[in-house]
Amino acid sequence: MPPDAEAIAEQVFVALADPTRRAILAALASEGPATATDLLAGAGLVTAEPGERRRVRYRLHSAPMRVAQQFLAALARDWDGPLGALQDHLDRSGGGSQRGGTSPDPRTR
Repeated sequence: MPPDAEAIAEQVFVALADPTRRAILAALASEGPATATDLLAGAGLVTAEPGERRRVRYRLHSAPMRVAQQFLAALARDWDGPLGALQDHLDRSGGGSQRGGTSPDPRTR
C-alpha cells in the first residue's frame, strides 16, 4: 500500500476511535448533510442565533473510508494464508478445534 494511503487509513482509524466522531459520521451517513447546529441541537446543546444567514453544511466523504477498507482488506489477505496454514497444521496434529475436551467456541459447548 502506498505511504499516502497508509497515512489516510491512519487518520481514518484515529477519527473512528472516538465515539462522538463515530456518532457524527453515522448521523451524516443516515440523514445526509447537516450543519453543526443540526448535529448538536437534538441533544439540546446548541441553538441557532437569529439573524445568522451563513450556515455551513457538512457532507460525508466516503473516499477516506474506502482507503481504510482497502488497508484492512490487504492486511486480511496477508494474514489469511499464514492463519490458514496454522489451522491446517493444528488440524493435522490434533491440536486444532478440541483441547482438553472443551470447544474454544462457546456456541458449540
